[in-house]
Amino acid sequence: MNTVQSLDELLDLAHKHVGVCVSLYMPTYRKGAETQQNQIRFKNLIRDAENQLMQRDLRPSETRELLSPAQELMNNELFWRNQKQGFALFLSPDSFHSFKSPDSFDELVVVAERFHLKPLIRIMARDIVFFILAVSLRNIRLFECTRRQQKEIPLEGIPRGLSEALDLDDFEKRLQLHTGSEDTKAQALKFFQQVDRGLQEYLRDRRDALIFAGVEYLFPIYREANTYPRLLETTISGNPEGLSADELHGLAMPLVEAILQEKENDALSQYRKSAGTGLASRDLREIIQAAHHGRIGILFVAHGVQEWGVFDEDNGRIHMTEPNDPISEDLLDFAAIRTLLNGGTVHVFDPSSVPGGGPIAAVFRY
Repeated sequence: MNTVQSLDELLDLAHKHVGVCVSLYMPTYRKGAETQQNQIRFKNLIRDAENQLMQRDLRPSETRELLSPAQELMNNELFWRNQKQGFALFLSPDSFHSFKSPDSFDELVVVAERFHLKPLIRIMARDIVFFILAVSLRNIRLFECTRRQQKEIPLEGIPRGLSEALDLDDFEKRLQLHTGSEDTKAQALKFFQQVDRGLQEYLRDRRDALIFAGVEYLFPIYREANTYPRLLETTISGNPEGLSADELHGLAMPLVEAILQEKENDALSQYRKSAGTGLASRDLREIIQAAHHGRIGILFVAHGVQEWGVFDEDNGRIHMTEPNDPISEDLLDFAAIRTLLNGGTVHVFDPSSVPGGGPIAAVFRY
């Protein structure tokens, strides 16, 4: 079983499959007696998948073979005790992938010719990379993070802390009391310039946000020394000396959420500016055809909503169907995957937040 870790791996999953595909999503419990419900819920969803496969006229032996990895997983009690908030499973005759999510999923089973990935896109598209630079008087630490995890990067060629360059007690006292501040700040600036030069080795060609973690009086000095263009103005304030990687990550999350919110607001602003110019649409059929041809720059789709149908890629025609039709797929999912594969951006919003209040909206490149 392979674990999906990144948006690139998700896109790889989107177009590498042979035959019928089973996509399963479910919420999970992390601890306590409730974890027993994980196996029960999974068993019920696998039964749903069996019924959908029968509607597609698969022979019982084919169904058993396709679902055999899931049947083995069903009886793995240790696996179900080690969960997060949500679990996703993807099965086809030639692949078996899973994803443990920090966010919960609604129960959903989709059997189609493609994997159904929209619930996962909502999480992956928001799982941006960022850095935390934890600066204390005695230590400098750098962490590369996503919303789901973090890892410390071993630093070489960078002073371990201000203690290597300054008299710590005198330095801190002078900065806090603003006595002899010019000379003291000059020493600190020189030190931070050394740190900045050392970080260039690790941050070269990166465009990810850098979050400063340290006491307030150090940040203006570091900002003056900094040459990395994505240093945030908002910081994790306070001495990070005794904070673990997990604690720093938790303190950074409100700042990261603000970055994501700004990106979403910018996308909505672009839609409003494009509305009425021919470069924006809320029409499902128009958007599906535009996604097929790679015309979509920004796509908005509704979370927890499906629009079942068939898109004929040869003639561009769309036929809406019932959810249980074995030849149908979620056209919102189709549009999202095609947009990502063609380099566009996808935002999966609550239905009320999609422009126009419908299930889908888009900004066209041309």
